[in-house]
Amino acid sequence: MLTPGQAADCPQFITVMDKICVPGPVGRPRTRPGAVAADKAYFSRANRAYLRKRRIKAVIPEKKDQAANRRKKGSRGGRPVGYASDLYKERNTVEWCFQKIKTWRCLATRYDKASESYEAGLYLRGSVMWLKLLTSTT
Repeated sequence: MLTPGQAADCPQFITVMDKICVPGPVGRPRTRPGAVAADKAYFSRANRAYLRKRRIKAVIPEKKDQAANRRKKGSRGGRPVGYASDLYKERNTVEWCFQKIKTWRCLATRYDKASESYEAGLYLRGSVMWLKLLTSTT
């Protein structure tokens, strides 16, 4: 899902989740992953309700201000939302991938105004990363 450079990613969460396909060893790709790890920006009631409806485990830490607000309400604030911190630690592989993509300055600063040009650059960078991976393992 390609959005303008100044737009936030969080509102696109459900749109992206609807397009996800998780390939397995055999058969058609699954459209429902076992868990989704995201940073605190994606911690919203709508996102968590969507994941709960699709029976996907949400690995999203609670925002500090929302936790403080919940604690301030006392017993009326509800229970804290739990998340698997061991699964959350694996989220760094996605961050590393974004960092590798951003080593191309044209992608990091978004010089291309046309979305087609920017998307073509992303495909090219992904191909280069994939080819480096193939040649380094042999």
